[in-house]
Amino acid sequence: MNGSVAEEMRGLLVDAFAPTQLEIINDSASHSGHSGDDGSGESHFTIVIETPTFAEMSRLARQRAVIAALGDIVGQRVHAVAIKAGIPAQ
Repeated sequence: MNGSVAEEMRGLLVDAFAPTQLEIINDSASHSGHSGDDGSGESHFTIVIETPTFAEMSRLARQRAVIAALGDIVGQRVHAVAIKAGIPAQ
């Protein structure tokens, strides 16, 4: 796929969850030279996502759902992803 890994992740997460909030933060620069830095500038991310889909899920189930939606990206193309998954404020 052409484009950045962040754009690809955004598309997958929007398709899977129709989030009310989605922020994908590239943290790679702060990990430069560390383990997992492949030099691509797209090795470490933080994902902040809110969706009603998560309402009945535990914190762990939410994180697993996000990782599953991202397919082979996490662990193969991206070294690390921090996930902050919640439901929209009432």
